[in-house]
Amino acid sequence: MTALRTWFDGRSLRERRLILVMFALAALTIAWAGVIRPVGDALAGARARHADAVIRLGETRARVDAARLAQRGGAVRPTAPIADEIRARAAEAGFTLLSVDADGPDRVRVAIPSARPGALAGWLARLETRGLLVDSAAFTPNPDRSVGATLTLRARAS
Repeated sequence: MTALRTWFDGRSLRERRLILVMFALAALTIAWAGVIRPVGDALAGARARHADAVIRLGETRARVDAARLAQRGGAVRPTAPIADEIRARAAEAGFTLLSVDADGPDRVRVAIPSARPGALAGWLARLETRGLLVDSAAFTPNPDRSVGATLTLRARAS
């Protein structure tokens, strides 16, 4: 260590400053490559696993609801106003609704700006078990692998 200190003291002021800058840049590079980048990659992987888990959960809930429906012997007609039922079920599923507009006494138009396709399909299946049928649907892809949806839903006929 003494030899290194002697060598460093033998350099000019400009050389010493350049060496210190070099060590600082090397430390930053090592911190970025050894800490920041691996943590960022781990977080990205965790986000991807979480998104897949949400999709699987939605699909599983849809299957469970379908099995319960089969055991009960059929779907029911909604008792609450359709718009209120859709708002409640969307909040329960974690969807943000852009708009919910009545399109007649038993029809509603719904706009969802962003949803995972599998979770949205599971939610629509659960709505059908509650007596709300999809009359029409238009899906638009978003850059983040989600979809935007414009749906027209109606109540099941008695």
